[in-house]
Amino acid sequence: MANLSESEKISTLALMHTPAVGSVTIRQLISYCSGAENVFKSDYKKLIKIPGIGDKVARSILKKESFAFAEKEYAACQNTGTELHFFSDATYPSRLKPLYDAPVVLYSRGKIDFNMGKSVGIVGTRQVTEYGKSVTETIIKDLLPHNALIVSGLAYGVDITAHRAAMKNNLPTIGVMASGLNVIYPSAHYRSAKDMQENGGIVTENPLETKPDFMRFPARNRIIAGLSDITIVIESAKKGGSLITVEFAQNY
Repeated sequence: MANLSESEKISTLALMHTPAVGSVTIRQLISYCSGAENVFKSDYKKLIKIPGIGDKVARSILKKESFAFAEKEYAACQNTGTELHFFSDATYPSRLKPLYDAPVVLYSRGKIDFNMGKSVGIVGTRQVTEYGKSVTETIIKDLLPHNALIVSGLAYGVDITAHRAAMKNNLPTIGVMASGLNVIYPSAHYRSAKDMQENGGIVTENPLETKPDFMRFPARNRIIAGLSDITIVIESAKKGGSLITVEFAQNY
């Protein structure tokens, strides 16, 4: 699969930020029109014939109001060394492609091989115990012969323990974020996020300046599950966010 043209990427970003258009609808539109550019070149009669596209969505697309944001966002990515991975692009993670709710685009920074042979998600509570830290470090050390990619969420507790243990053992590690790449959260992990980019990196589906709103964390968790062949929970409360990741992993 060839990489997308610049105009196709900008058109896809514009679709992502078109009111009333979600990720499933975007894939439907691009499939029927053979590209995001062609979606915006289509007239009302053509759009309304596409299954699942009603009057509201068709009129929203025809307004083309989101192109200014898309062009600005694309330029900002170019200027900050941010790579964009579109679902129909050759660089998009193969593990995510089959998933029904996969992101339309991922933003990344670092040296990331999404398609390594083995990928392990490690998640857990922010209030990790010393025992939990020890178990996390032992598991990651034992994964060294397998050259596994370690995936987590850059949060306090188990997540950052996993990332740092991976770096200590020279294993690649990816931090999946609920914010934009310009908003490292928590800010205390800025240095680690920077170091991870030497062998792995940081990833998100959110635009560069996105703040980490509460509802973005469950969405972030599905990406952790989707990028991982297995998901390991180290420690968790009965209703911890890690169990949301487990639910996604089981569904996938």
